[in-house]
Amino acid sequence: MSTSAPRAAKRARPGSDGPLLLTQRRIWIIFAALIAGMLLSSLDQTIVSTAMPTIVGDLGGVAHQAWITTGYLLASTIVMPIYGKFGDVLGRRNLFLVAIALFTLASLGCALSTGFWQFVVFRALQGLGGGGLMILSQAIIADIVPASERGKYLGPLGAIFGLSAVGGPLLGGFFVDHMTWHWAFWINIPVGIAAFAVAWFALTLPSKKASKRVDVLGVALLSATTACLVFFTEFGGNRQHGWGAPETWAWGAGFVVAAALFVLTEARAADPIIPLSFFRNRTFVTATAIGFVLGLGMFAAIGFVPTFLQMASGTSAAVSGLLMLPMMVGLMGTSIFSGTRITKTGRYRMYPILGTIVVGLAMLGMTTLAAATPIWLICVYLFVFGAGLGLIMQVVVLVAQNAVAPEHVGTATSTNNYFREVGASLGVAVFGALFTSRLTDALTDVFTSAGGSASQAASASASIDPTQLARLPESVQDGIVNAYADSLSPVFWYLLPFIAVALVLALFIPQMRLADVAGMVARGEAVGGAEADELERAQREAGNGGAADAVGSPTGSVPAVRRDE
Repeated sequence: MSTSAPRAAKRARPGSDGPLLLTQRRIWIIFAALIAGMLLSSLDQTIVSTAMPTIVGDLGGVAHQAWITTGYLLASTIVMPIYGKFGDVLGRRNLFLVAIALFTLASLGCALSTGFWQFVVFRALQGLGGGGLMILSQAIIADIVPASERGKYLGPLGAIFGLSAVGGPLLGGFFVDHMTWHWAFWINIPVGIAAFAVAWFALTLPSKKASKRVDVLGVALLSATTACLVFFTEFGGNRQHGWGAPETWAWGAGFVVAAALFVLTEARAADPIIPLSFFRNRTFVTATAIGFVLGLGMFAAIGFVPTFLQMASGTSAAVSGLLMLPMMVGLMGTSIFSGTRITKTGRYRMYPILGTIVVGLAMLGMTTLAAATPIWLICVYLFVFGAGLGLIMQVVVLVAQNAVAPEHVGTATSTNNYFREVGASLGVAVFGALFTSRLTDALTDVFTSAGGSASQAASASASIDPTQLARLPESVQDGIVNAYADSLSPVFWYLLPFIAVALVLALFIPQMRLADVAGMVARGEAVGGAEADELERAQREAGNGGAADAVGSPTGSVPAVRRDE
């Protein structure tokens, strides 16, 4: 036994409140709980994107369909820093359980919705839970796995996204084609209950108590800043308001005021929700800026491609969802590849550079999308697009986590994701408004040309879905197909400059040494590696092995292991 084991045994003696033993077995058990939560969130996204045209058509919200995505992204963006900071201060286990429960209950509300705006509200509530699942999973992985070894865990995560990429479209398409769209949310109930149960029994993490005053004012001002910014862009890009409307600039003024007050508050807060010191860290700033700029283009592109495939290409809901599979295959492949290589070499700088170039090429190809574009070519574009994203997304989060002190890993993770989601919210709001505005005008012209009155054309445009499209005369179908194609493809031209900015930022990202100690070990909350194995073996020899390995009821007594009860 090494000399370090007795010291660890002294800290984690039976009956003490000693550090957690991060054996490899325990790491994989905790990781299983994270997988369950991430499956819930990722499966929902692929199911909903497939069912989106039918949902907005049934609820009469085609002209406002961007709000379904914007509402979810806005809510998840607002709570990300809250989950990240509170996780650092209070521990992450209970917050993870709250996120699962909130997401599941909001899914129930979506399934029971009878009106479009009611549905948008519950979709936003889903975002409050979904934001926690994303942030807490990434932060917990940083807690239990050193940055230098984190790449090998991308394989199981990639498998989850792959399962969602295949299962989500199949389920979403089946529900839409053979049942009702409501089942896209009913399915979350049993999955959510199962995820909650797995996390309850398997997620063993240390509990904490806040030592400083919670930055409540900072939370409120950050939420106000985010909401004002998104509403400013949403109103400006909306044809009913526009950039010259006073209400648009009222939101803009609210954003400036809230942002200024937030910065002043954070400069004086004892424990700020987003420490301003982060923005003096070149590595963190560069990685976060890449995520922000990429978010502007990424979600705007992903959010409306299934709609294009269903309406412009004439495919069913199930087929259009499966046509997104090449993108997920590309993302999984390059994510696993880059993670493995980073683990072996410790070098990450080249991957964001290469990834932004690949994403730019794919988006350039998407500017040519038309009703006559072959399905196989669309799949090629999506594969290349996903491959580029896989080289960037996980890498910039890893870089941001590695650039800060271990006690700030949750806050750094949430701040990095926050700015990426702000970019996504802006992208969906602005470019979604451009798409829906062009689409509404084009669809109105189609129905008016077919002999409908202005009111009839407006009503038909607001409720068109793939099922109704198939019942229309062929000439009208052709007009609608061309309307969707002509409305979406030009949007990609507006996204290309943002990809170019991301490339410039990637060229300046510094190369740093990756930490070889997990966050919890660095903070003194856990013992890891060979030391944990030796201590576990010593406890077993003393008759306490069962307690050291316990992962059962979180209310049980567990000597030598801190539990979040």
